[in-house]
Amino acid sequence: MNDQQSPRVRDLDVVIYGATGFVGVLVAGHLAAHAPAGTRIALAGRSAERLEELRAKLGVDWPVLVADAADATALAEMAAAAHVVLTTVGPYAKYGRVLAHACAAAGTDYVDLTGEVLFARDSIDENHELARSTGARIVHSCGFDSIPSDLGVHVLHARVAEDGAGELTGTTLVVTSLRGGVSGGTIDSLRHQLDVVKKDRALRRLAAGPYSLSPAPAEEPDLGRQDDLAAPRAADVDPSLRGSLAPFVMAPYNTRVVRRSNALRGFAYGREFRYREAMSMGTSPLSPLLAAMTKVGLGALALGLSLPPTRYVLDRILPKPGEGPDERARREGHFTVDLFTRTTTGARYKARIRAKGDPGYAATAVMLGESALALVHDRAALPDSPGGVLTPATGIGDALVARLRAAGLQITAAAIDD
Repeated sequence: MNDQQSPRVRDLDVVIYGATGFVGVLVAGHLAAHAPAGTRIALAGRSAERLEELRAKLGVDWPVLVADAADATALAEMAAAAHVVLTTVGPYAKYGRVLAHACAAAGTDYVDLTGEVLFARDSIDENHELARSTGARIVHSCGFDSIPSDLGVHVLHARVAEDGAGELTGTTLVVTSLRGGVSGGTIDSLRHQLDVVKKDRALRRLAAGPYSLSPAPAEEPDLGRQDDLAAPRAADVDPSLRGSLAPFVMAPYNTRVVRRSNALRGFAYGREFRYREAMSMGTSPLSPLLAAMTKVGLGALALGLSLPPTRYVLDRILPKPGEGPDERARREGHFTVDLFTRTTTGARYKARIRAKGDPGYAATAVMLGESALALVHDRAALPDSPGGVLTPATGIGDALVARLRAAGLQITAAAIDD
């Protein structure tokens, strides 16, 4: 059943799966405070006792659903009861495949926080055509991975198209301001993917391919080598940009999501569209050194997690799954990303996405929660699609932009005047 057929009848609007986890609690709190009146929400996870404790703490009367990530029957029943399943349970390659498939089969929309290339590729292969047949929108990566990247290019493209300024060419996201903690769940996902690719050369090549999430990699334009851990010169990104740039740790995943959006839209951004991400190290005399150290550090972290002796040490230093910053740190966090592009007509444009709150926790809880609400309440404003494994831009699009702006995020796009 797709969106153009008769409306779905479900007992619940949103199920929060993994509700008692660190991020799950934050998402549940956001929805308890901000979901429109009458939104039918359920808390779901493995422990009825912990779910009931959370329900009491939130002061809500939402139903509690018990389902283990490996229990296909329970997950199928949960998916069939809801319009949207929102899941925070990762690493998704270990715990997410059965649920994503259950939602695709049931015609149930789905949102998650994955930043795992191999899981997303498996989901595309397993669920895309099934979800198209049932009308389900399976939308991965609805947190700091990868909403600022994907919606940033989305609004940039929309503004360029509105101005009749051609198509996008070289486009770079620059993290110009960032304050937040490191996610234990993100580290665990990285650890799991390194374990997988270490054992399989074909998966290693797949994970490294710039079009590994594309619907048809062979149809992608030949744009030469694309460095997804780029450290370009600031002036090469845009003449207005200053300082030194370093690789951005999330770029190897985010870039692939954005390229999938372009391909799913029939290369609407342009056949010459090249996309990369970097992080500003500031303009101090030490910024070039900091940029170089960041690039070395990212490589050292991946190598250290791949080798048993150093991994043993890192596993005792790095945050564990379920751990995260305290309430004050989450409140005082923030991020700003700026996206620069030059169009085929030679015009220069800039988009900005800025939010208060720790990016990986407080801001991510807002982004994920609002993604689910848009799928429930804003059906008429969603991108025209029969369903499938989609991206935030192609699955929710302007409906999510509007909700995030209303939730306090700054999202802008404009021409750069010389």
